[in-house]
Amino acid sequence: MALRTPLYQAHLDAGARMVEFAGFEMPVQYKGVLEEHAAVRERAGVFDVSHMGEVTLEGPRALEAAQRLVTNDLSKCADGQAQYNALCNERGGVIDDIIVYRFSAARLFVCVNASGREKDFEWMKSHGLEGARVSQRSDDWAQLAVQGPRAPELVDSLCQPKVIDLGYYHFREATVAGVRGCIVARTGYTGEDGFEIFSPPDKARPLWDAVVERGAQPCGLGARDSLRLEVAYRLYGNDMDEDHTPLEAGLGWIVKLDKPGGFIGSEALIRQKKEGLRRKLAGFMLRGKGIARHGYPALSSGKRVGEVTSGTMSPVLKEPIGLAYLPSELSKEGTPFEVEIRGKPVAAQVIKTPFVKKTNP
Repeated sequence: MALRTPLYQAHLDAGARMVEFAGFEMPVQYKGVLEEHAAVRERAGVFDVSHMGEVTLEGPRALEAAQRLVTNDLSKCADGQAQYNALCNERGGVIDDIIVYRFSAARLFVCVNASGREKDFEWMKSHGLEGARVSQRSDDWAQLAVQGPRAPELVDSLCQPKVIDLGYYHFREATVAGVRGCIVARTGYTGEDGFEIFSPPDKARPLWDAVVERGAQPCGLGARDSLRLEVAYRLYGNDMDEDHTPLEAGLGWIVKLDKPGGFIGSEALIRQKKEGLRRKLAGFMLRGKGIARHGYPALSSGKRVGEVTSGTMSPVLKEPIGLAYLPSELSKEGTPFEVEIRGKPVAAQVIKTPFVKKTNP
């Protein structure tokens, strides 16, 4: 049986259409994907992302342990700052993409994807260090994402102390709408400005109600996916997995191969970078009719050369867009190829990403 977030009843009350996602019953839409997408691009929307997981690393060697696990360099991350990261296996494949929130060198808070709640925890625990306690905290937190051009002022109006001064990827503990013990981070998955709020699970409903009352429109997974794809944010399980490296996925900017001591998978990634990438994740736009979907074949000269990982009709551009793994020589901007849709080849062209300009800080 699928799990439910603390906001399950709130979704039913708002008329959401529920679907199973990563083992949870989640709202895919309320009034409609296009309306919810527009609300975030133009005003403010709120998402229940309580299906995401949380893991903590605590103790005198917490930072040292984390540095061995993640691809980015947490020594460059100040207290009160968050950092986008990846966990890799020994082959350099992506176990998950995560965000690490640094409270101090002895206290790190990690947000993982819903599909990685147990997998990531077990990986971190089994590859940890003495003096760095790894704890599963997924049941201790609910999470809301309030996104859009009006989101910063909306959230700030509910917070004490204020959070409007927080820089991008910075966070603060605060009381939100009277709910104590929240973590408010200027992060998101839409390309818009906004905040993600971690709260005690039993306080998620009053927090949700307060945000909606202030004007945020409830949004489901459908809009979340179209929003993230317009700005070419990767989705774990679609655009990257344990058989694809962060370098292939276009996430080289979070891979610090010169980090002292390296990290799990760094040797494989150094080798891959030296030998050259055989395939790359590329953005594309269809030049014919149809919508490319996950798993559709990418063709060149009639032969299968790659695979679509994500695709949608962009609500902003009103054009079919997507991401696909292609041979490196076909991944350059302007290169034509084809996507097989229902057995027929449809013309496509590699284009620069993001498809839609990001407005986050």
